Amino acid sequence: MKKSTLKRIRRFTEDRDWDQFHSPANLAKSISIEAGELLECFQWDEENYKLDDVKDELADVIVYCVDMVQKLDLDIDELVNRKMDKNEAKYPVEKAKGTAKKYNKL
Repeated sequence: MKKSTLKRIRRFTEDRDWDQFHSPANLAKSISIEAGELLECFQWDEENYKLDDVKDELADVIVYCVDMVQKLDLDIDELVNRKMDKNEAKYPVEKAKGTAKKYNKL
């Protein structure tokens, strides 16, 4: 993510003095709520959804995730790469390619 976008998200929160409400627990709740709203875009029809609505809800999830990363003073690249390392170990290509099975069922 571009630094300018990260700064914009941070500035949005700071300008409104909302950091006081952004505890890790509140941010986790907000991420879950927004993820539910994203899922709602596909609730009754998985093929005929409104892409603009999906974009808005996905952006809300991402913004709250960035808020949480910033609140916890984490590095997004480090965080994602750490998890990708774990995922690559759990789902080796030779076992996982073409299957949706969970790692412990491969």
